Formats: sequence, C-alpha cells, structure tokens
Amino acid sequence: MTMFRKTFCAAAALAACASSAWAADWSDTSIGYRTSSKYAEPFNTKDISKNIYNFNHASGYAMGSNFFNVDLLYSDSNDPGGAGSTNGAQEAYIVYRHMLDLSKVTGNKIAFGPVRGMGLTAGFDANAKTDAGYNSKKRMLVVGPTFMMDVPGFLNISVLLLQESNAPYNTFTKVSTPRYTYQTHPMIGAAWGIPLGNGFAFEGFANFIASKGKNEFGAATAAETNIDGQIMYDLTGGKKTAKVGIEYQYWKNKFGNNASGPAGKGAFAKTPMIRAEYHF
Repeated sequence: MTMFRKTFCAAAALAACASSAWAADWSDTSIGYRTSSKYAEPFNTKDISKNIYNFNHASGYAMGSNFFNVDLLYSDSNDPGGAGSTNGAQEAYIVYRHMLDLSKVTGNKIAFGPVRGMGLTAGFDANAKTDAGYNSKKRMLVVGPTFMMDVPGFLNISVLLLQESNAPYNTFTKVSTPRYTYQTHPMIGAAWGIPLGNGFAFEGFANFIASKGKNEFGAATAAETNIDGQIMYDLTGGKKTAKVGIEYQYWKNKFGNNASGPAGKGAFAKTPMIRAEYHF
C-alpha cells in the first residue's frame, strides 16, 4: 500500500471513529443553476455554451464537517457528444470532502496567529462525461491538512495530496485507454464565504495544482490555476432563501493540459457566468 493510500485510509478511519457524533449541528442544502456562452474545453477552439445544474450540501457535526456537491453540465453542439454528433456533451461531476476538526477531536484548542483552527480533510472527486474526443471517467482521492482562518464568514486553506486516474475513450478512433494513474501531486486550495453586508457575499474557491507528471499518452502535464469567484445577493434572508449573482472562472491549463501547447486556447478558460441558488 502506498503512503498516499495509508494516509487516506487513516483519515477515513478517524472519520469512522467519529460516527457516534454524526448528528448535524448545522446544515445548508441548495439547488442551483449557472450558465455562460464562454466555457472552454482543451483541444477545442470554440466558445461553448453550457447550462449547469447543481446540488450542494454542507453540514457540521460534533467532530467536523461534510461537503458534497454534484454538477450536471449540458453543453451545446460546440462541445459535441460524440464524433459527428449534433448534440452537446453531457457530464456529471461529484465532489465530497470530510474534515475532522482537530480541536474537537483532541479536546485541545489549536489556534495560532490568523488560524482559528485546524482540520484533517479527506475526500474524492469523480466524473463521467460523454463527448467526442475523451469521455472522461475521472477518479481522484484527496487528503491533507486544512487551516481555518479567523475571518468573518469562513476561509479554509488546504494543502492536499491528490491521486488521480482516468480511463478515456475516443469516439473518432474508437480507442479505449485502460485506466491510468497519474503521479501523486500536491494542491493548495482555498474556499471562502465572506459577508459583504446588505445581503451581499463574496464566495468561491481557488485551486493551485502542481503538474501530475506524464499523462496517459506520454505527454507532460502542466500546473493548473483554477480560481472561481462569485458575488451573491440574498433575496430573502433566513435559512430558506434565494440567491442570485455573477460569477467568474479563471482556469489556466485546464485539467493539466498546457494552454501553450496542442490543447490550445481551450485549456485556458476565462468564463463570466450568471448564477442562481435556492437554499433550504
């Protein structure tokens, strides 16, 4: 068993030990929608329109917190669903994170400087996409420490190890590639929700991901920068509320594809969006 898997299993075991305290102290569940005509995909020079439907759940319990998100992404024909298809690609992308709050687990307050607490985060990403050239079936495990910063709202900064694999299929060549595991690589990630007053909030995430070595075709991968920020307005207030806002994503070297190489400008997304959510 690799060191990565040992660490991941240890984090999962700690989470299991906390199962007696799973009753949620707080929770927030939402459904959402966002859209733009300026999405980008590697090896595709065209602007792509997408409609993205979202389910999101976050909750806290006596020992930590959970985060679960599902995006359902529907592209127009500029991102075709197969070779020769006039239908757009479809994708489901799932993210799950569990964070153990080390202060709560140990019973000792862990805080220093601007850090109000520390946690151990573990989780996974998984996707399935039907498109012309790749048909991604991504599977990724993540594990590492999280620093909870002392700010209004929240700002969590994580240093994670990622172990990612994929098993693509090309509908042009009819070639299926066996599941390939990339080099284990680090990521510095941040997630935030900062109230701005008068019903407005600044929300989002930023991921700075190192190269994951060679890809399944033998080409070098590139380091990624993925920053997604939103200004949201709470229309009603309270737990059950509707929010609307604007969003912008800056994603350089998308999925590790070098935007200066054959993947072209499609590997460098600069996407303005409109967004709406209902929380319950």
